[in-house]
Amino acid sequence: MPFDRPVTSSIIASRLNTVRGYESADRLRIEQPTMNPHDMTASSSTPICPGKPAAAPSADPSARRRGVGRTGSATLTRAAVLIIAVFTAAWLAGCGSLPVAVKRQPTFAIAPQADSPLVRVVTASAPRSATGLSGVRLLPLGPYSLDARLQLVQRAVHSIDIQYYVFDNDSTGRLLLSELERAAQRGVRVRLLVDDLYTANSESMLRAMSATPGVEVRLFNAFCCARSHGPVARFAASLLDVRRLNHRMHNKLLLADGAMAITGGRNIADDYFQRGSQTNFVDMDALVVGAVVGDLAAVFDRYWNSDVVRPIQALTPATGGVDTLRADFQSLTADARAAPPLALLPQDLLGYGPVGVELDAGRMALHWGPALALADPPDKLTRDADKAWADSLAYSALMKIWTAEGEVTITSPYLIPGPLGIDAFRALRDRHVKVTVLTNSLAATDEPLVHTGYARYRPALVDAGVALYELSPSRAPREKRLGVIGSSSGRLHAKTAVVDGDKVFIGSMNLDPRSRTQNTELGLFVENRQLASEMSLVVDVSRLQSAYRVRRSPESGQLQWLVRDNQGETVHDTEPEASFWLRLHNAVLGVFVPEQLL
Repeated sequence: MPFDRPVTSSIIASRLNTVRGYESADRLRIEQPTMNPHDMTASSSTPICPGKPAAAPSADPSARRRGVGRTGSATLTRAAVLIIAVFTAAWLAGCGSLPVAVKRQPTFAIAPQADSPLVRVVTASAPRSATGLSGVRLLPLGPYSLDARLQLVQRAVHSIDIQYYVFDNDSTGRLLLSELERAAQRGVRVRLLVDDLYTANSESMLRAMSATPGVEVRLFNAFCCARSHGPVARFAASLLDVRRLNHRMHNKLLLADGAMAITGGRNIADDYFQRGSQTNFVDMDALVVGAVVGDLAAVFDRYWNSDVVRPIQALTPATGGVDTLRADFQSLTADARAAPPLALLPQDLLGYGPVGVELDAGRMALHWGPALALADPPDKLTRDADKAWADSLAYSALMKIWTAEGEVTITSPYLIPGPLGIDAFRALRDRHVKVTVLTNSLAATDEPLVHTGYARYRPALVDAGVALYELSPSRAPREKRLGVIGSSSGRLHAKTAVVDGDKVFIGSMNLDPRSRTQNTELGLFVENRQLASEMSLVVDVSRLQSAYRVRRSPESGQLQWLVRDNQGETVHDTEPEASFWLRLHNAVLGVFVPEQLL
């Protein structure tokens, strides 16, 4: 259970020094598993559940995800799962288990090579005393972050390793896959690892991609049955395996030539890069070079070679040969190859230009300092809740937050602190540590039921002295510096923290039960005061220009939502921008949803 005992300064400090995975403040102890090549497994079998009709893929993949679960968390609406399961279990009866495992050889990251253009840029960009340090550039704008990924893929000459929770079959997913295919044709080794929860809409594209020479595609914690259907049908067809399948790989990582990496909160889909037509996420990534990249590569290897991972061809046998798959891939990604170049602003809100411009110049502006890679083990799904929590990235990251001495700023789209999490915030207040938190409002969140878990603790957060802000879906697009444009609404998806003005966390972890005990997560802690200042600036743009401040009413003591703009100050006594029916929905159903399932 999260926060399973009282949190005090002395206990936190002592436990922080013994957290599994730490060796020092500037490097990660990566526990390399003892691997016998003959123990490594893959899968090979005939088609699963033959004869079941395929469901038509959703025209809006982001809406499909939000319709059954949480974008940024693998939580399914349990009530919906159970109801649908009753009607579909019989129809899907007869589905088998995963195919019988066969032996496979492990593969590992290729060390940086001197002939790589990316390696040369890192060398030219590093300060003289960079030994053991890492360089970091924040990527707050979606178009800049997508362009950075494309630039690394286009310039890699030896290897590309990619790990994502969501890889959609939309304009962004097809664009990145087409560039990966071009890289493979240049002789670059490509390893692509995707969580299997949301692959129904992209599986045919990923399977076709796997036929490209030099490309391997693997799926994490695969479903055995109803593979052409969405997550609800997949779970319904695997009722006896729900406990395993409820654990998902939430990591986000791209590595190029072992020299540069991009990690953070963004998945591969239109709405993470300001390309969505209805909603877009306010998110954060970081481009990373230096010492910590080797640690990230080791994390990827540990997942890639895990028994939890299966080659896609073992789960989705081809209906034709290699030539047919290659032709299918060309057809599926034709629009991406014909797409115009990305439209990029001259500068982002931090004053940086596009990454490609600096790569062309042979030198990048980066902030250098000690960096620590934090990653959950891929076998987290096999551990009980207490063990998973004690060994988790969430535990390690929260220990750094709870031991802050002066100031903490947190962004988390899903925030469920639990009773003892509230005690930790109170302990910070009692030590005169200033705490600021930005999360989603009810109107902004893509999972209203999950918001009920947060709402239970919202009054206590305010009473604990937390300066609490909730993103407005309509105000975020007005702040052009955030990159949410057009008529789309804005939603927070960034998972960040700034501690004491000199330490920055950026990663995939939400402050909720799933990140603590269910999903695997990946993140970085970096020590650099300038980087912390830039992260604080980005958060301030959102909280001061695009969010409501939650407070107690001076008269009634009830919660109020305060917003200021050029027209003055507006105070709301109910959840702003949320309809009566949405509020009623949460009030009625929220009491039936166990917190640990959120």
